[in-house]
Amino acid sequence: MTHPDYFQVLVAIDQLANTLLGGYADETLSSRAWRHKKDGSRSWPVWIIDHLFFWQDNHCKEAYESEMKRAQLPPSLREVKNVE
Repeated sequence: MTHPDYFQVLVAIDQLANTLLGGYADETLSSRAWRHKKDGSRSWPVWIIDHLFFWQDNHCKEAYESEMKRAQLPPSLREVKNVE
């Protein structure tokens, strides 16, 4: 087994920070921010995070879509399967 690449480590740190701030354990701050904007509860975190990632257009939206596609999971776990 090889050590995860830097992106996976950053995602893990992001998910830990999100969890410590009251979010779900398997969600990034960016995805959570977009989810809150989408449901209308608050939009200011998207503005802040998207400006921090100024070189990426729609960072929070893309993070949310990535979570919905389960892109951070290993390929074998990305498809939803019936577990028995």
